[in-house]
Amino acid sequence: MTWTLIGLNTAVFLGTQFLLDEPQRNVFFQLYGLVPGRYTHPDWAALAGFPPNDFSPFLVSLFVHSSWLHLVLNMWLLWIFGDNVEDRMGGARFVAFYIACGLLASAMHIVFNASSAIPTVGASGAIAGIMGAFYFLYPNARIVLWFPIFLLPLFAEIPAIAFVGLWVIIQLYKATTFDPMAQPYADVAWWGHIGGFVAGMLLHRLFLSAERNR
Repeated sequence: MTWTLIGLNTAVFLGTQFLLDEPQRNVFFQLYGLVPGRYTHPDWAALAGFPPNDFSPFLVSLFVHSSWLHLVLNMWLLWIFGDNVEDRMGGARFVAFYIACGLLASAMHIVFNASSAIPTVGASGAIAGIMGAFYFLYPNARIVLWFPIFLLPLFAEIPAIAFVGLWVIIQLYKATTFDPMAQPYADVAWWGHIGGFVAGMLLHRLFLSAERNR
């Protein structure tokens, strides 16, 4: 299912890029991206033309990406960590876990950006949950990273726990140093990433397959 999720995210991105022009794409992001203010300020949401009681963005936004870089980075992380976590859960449980972490990440983003009118999209929160599960399920694993040095690939094997730990530190730093006076609304869901990661750590055991963890 890891590759299915990668394929679905990629297909949605290609659809928004090549089947919609820029004005249509902006409308799509506004309607199906997660806009915290539409749920915390219903009067404003009604004036802005948002459909009432529409919670589909919580799910749809998990499969929408705003740029090639956004998509590639998220799918790279899903490729690195997803199949190992899926091995311990099974396909159906893994997809349910992915969505659950994404939904909780979205809720965390709303809590910390309640008045934001900016739509946020992407699988980052769901993938953060997978990284949180990986952190506990494979504490001694190592991953191979590559870096382009003068157009030549340089490969380095590092402990996965170090990579995930550095990622968490970056998210915490960005979330806690965000200045609402300088930038009224967050355009990156830093607290959503943290929420997804914590959800993955706390909930992953509920999704483990007994047959795969004997």
